[in-house]
Amino acid sequence: MKFGDIKNVLRGQTLAEEAEEIKDVAVRYVREETVDPVKALGRYTAYGCAGSLLVGIGGLLVAVGLLRLLQGIFHGTTSWIPYLLVTLGGIAIVGLTLLKIGSGPSRRRLPLQRKKS
Repeated sequence: MKFGDIKNVLRGQTLAEEAEEIKDVAVRYVREETVDPVKALGRYTAYGCAGSLLVGIGGLLVAVGLLRLLQGIFHGTTSWIPYLLVTLGGIAIVGLTLLKIGSGPSRRRLPLQRKKS
């Protein structure tokens, strides 16, 4: 250590600079570990919600199109059949979706519970 370094330490210049550097590193670390992941999660959620909305609208338009197609086939006393078919198809798609969501990765992470004998 040189005499100039000791003089700077006694004046408090390098200690202040080191304290400022430590503060900057701490702020950068906290931002990197908390703020950035929350921003990424927000973007992920926003894109997921937008995608879900667009898929829902698309599914609704397909159902209405299928209903119109079936209405052209069934006339008179059988005019209720297209509504029944489209409703049952929609219920089946929603049921399959819920079944797939329930059997996803979260289900595999749960520990198996054994029955007591």
